[in-house]
Amino acid sequence: MTDPTRRVLRLLSLLQSRPVWTGPELAAELGVTVRSVRRDVDRLRELGYPVPADRGHGGGYRLGQGRRLPPLLLQPEEAVAAAVGLRLAAASGIDGLGEAALRTLTVLDQMMPPGLREEVSAVAGAVDVVVPAGPGVDADVLVLLARAVRTRVLVRLDYETRDGRRAERRIEPYRVLSLGRRWYLFAWDVDRDDWRTFRLDRIHGARTTTFRFVPRPVPDVEEHVRRSVTTWACAHPVRVRLLVPLERAEDVVPPQAGRLTADGPAACVLEAGGDDLAETALHLVRTGFELEVLDPPELAEVLREMGRRMLRAGPGSG
Repeated sequence: MTDPTRRVLRLLSLLQSRPVWTGPELAAELGVTVRSVRRDVDRLRELGYPVPADRGHGGGYRLGQGRRLPPLLLQPEEAVAAAVGLRLAAASGIDGLGEAALRTLTVLDQMMPPGLREEVSAVAGAVDVVVPAGPGVDADVLVLLARAVRTRVLVRLDYETRDGRRAERRIEPYRVLSLGRRWYLFAWDVDRDDWRTFRLDRIHGARTTTFRFVPRPVPDVEEHVRRSVTTWACAHPVRVRLLVPLERAEDVVPPQAGRLTADGPAACVLEAGGDDLAETALHLVRTGFELEVLDPPELAEVLREMGRRMLRAGPGSG
């Protein structure tokens, strides 16, 4: 093996395969001299791989732990195991883990040959993660969109709107993120000439094009998505003051339910919405918090009527 680059990659693979190698053992595996092994170890160190050399009986070269994580060299079966694990992590519903797993999976997916990618899909299809009830998301669509965000290419979506209509949407994808139990795509809608938030469980098909786009100035993505899924898309946006500190409200009100902001040390404002004021009122009552309705006035009347009904249901009410 005379190609230095190939030899260094082979050396890295050997060091990852077992805890310790002696110089002569590595030289025999690589078909070079011990002196060449020392030079190749130095190349790995320059690339950021910590490779300590322990002297004495039982000593040798080993792959150590460094301050930063260098690139990994994975065997095919290791790549399959890592990719399947990342897919499961992306669907696990664990806060903060899903998006990190998806970003890593996107990088790994780009590097895998078609055969390995097919094996990953087959294995991932045979296992699943049981999470709290929520709409399902196609893992292939998730990866395709994440890759499109990374490569900045235009995407065509077969998207279903809230009223059940389906249409093709041409979008520039900027961010895939999870909020609560749902996944969303933040993108520029080319035909509507505006920013839009798409629910991934409503995407019935997606394909990338060969057209690249020039990135636009991006607003606060998380704030935009929170508002679009809690108020802008609802028939009845509401604002209420909860008479509890912000920290206590955050323990009860999930992120997808609305936007919370502090209103002094003992209160906070909830911006939310829904298509039915009675259902929204029921969710507010379930929090158990005292509240003041800021908008709309109709919500206050719905709550009062709900209270009157509860009183009529009590003992001696008839």
